[in-house]
Amino acid sequence: MKVAILSRNKNLYSTKRLKEAGEAMGHEVDVIDTLHCYMDITSSNSKVRYHGKELPVYDAIIPRIGASVTFYGTAVARQFEMMGTFNINESVAISRSRDKLRSLQLLSRKGIGLPRTGFASKADNVKDLIKNVGGAPVVIKLLEGTQGIGVVLADTAKAAEAIIEAFMGLKANILVQEFVKEAGGADIRCLVIGGKVVAAMKRQGAEGEFRSNLHRGGSAEVVKLSKAERETAIKAAKAMGLNMCGVDLLRSQNGPMVMEVNSSPGLEGIEKATGKNVAGMVFEFLEKNAKPHSNKTRGKG
Repeated sequence: MKVAILSRNKNLYSTKRLKEAGEAMGHEVDVIDTLHCYMDITSSNSKVRYHGKELPVYDAIIPRIGASVTFYGTAVARQFEMMGTFNINESVAISRSRDKLRSLQLLSRKGIGLPRTGFASKADNVKDLIKNVGGAPVVIKLLEGTQGIGVVLADTAKAAEAIIEAFMGLKANILVQEFVKEAGGADIRCLVIGGKVVAAMKRQGAEGEFRSNLHRGGSAEVVKLSKAERETAIKAAKAMGLNMCGVDLLRSQNGPMVMEVNSSPGLEGIEKATGKNVAGMVFEFLEKNAKPHSNKTRGKG
């Protein structure tokens, strides 16, 4: 197969591993900088151009689209879809998962376990907003935040009110969530591919840090999932419409709770923690689901 990885940086661990794994399995793999793609939109012959040349029709694409370029990145992915290229994560599913509020609403509709969450636009609702999620301590999240940035733990109602009002004063969109104390600053990252959990790790926040993100100094180790945790991760991926994703769970006294569904999960932490060839599993999925364009061989000229 001829496969394109949409990535801003060919030297990132996940991008390099995907390219290496695909080539080791006999596939032709190109890394394409998403922001350098531009689109030729016509009714009968849609194209993607790159550095002044027309790209070939790929059999499949693997979008590694960062949150900061979601709008343009999904537009490029959608253009490939219009050309008949198989996309491991469709553009609409990526957009759906990137909207934290929308994704929580969709998960809630499917009856999937979540922390109690509040959302409001006016400061006169703040006290009731905090009370409705169970009172302080509460977690306050920027809707546009990633890798733990824009996530604050407010220990008291007064502190929560001040932080929320400050964010609202900046016209920032925020979520207010209950703090799941029993999770102990840890979460579980489940890597789902093709409706199966293929790897899982427990991420533990650094001492004094309630956020478990590896980018913030957290540590990772392999973990055994319960049946409920495995089923929750699979249901969350299905609700988002993602063939490949990372589902972040908290272990609570009320069962597993989904914190986030990530459409471009990093591979470094989970491959090193579990010893599994997750990148290879991505290409195994593509081999089973992508149909080669044997009669479509546009050149690069």
